[in-house]
Amino acid sequence: MSGCKVIALLRKRAELTRAEFIDYYETRHAPLILSLLPNIKRYSRNFADFSGAFALEGAAPFDFDCVTEISFASRSDYDAFLAVAAKDEIAQTIASDEENFLDRSGTRMFLVDEHSSDISP
Repeated sequence: MSGCKVIALLRKRAELTRAEFIDYYETRHAPLILSLLPNIKRYSRNFADFSGAFALEGAAPFDFDCVTEISFASRSDYDAFLAVAAKDEIAQTIASDEENFLDRSGTRMFLVDEHSSDISP
């Protein structure tokens, strides 16, 4: 595997509007993450808009507000990222900031093997 990607499904705090959630994430949390954690190649925040969602009858309800993607050039870059994120002071700083805008009980984060299909006109 040359590069790797982490996906996080994140839920906003219930008392925040969608606009407040996006504003905090974009102006406070994303810059904090980029200042603390190394080796991030790409950091994307995809804010869900469920008004246009395609939902099958009987499907589980949406329980997240953002799909975050963090890409790394290599597995070793990801491992270095994890090592820094695990340091007590860094982990506490991130957790404290997340309390301002996330319902942390809903956070799900996982490593993925990405396969893409490029479509040419």
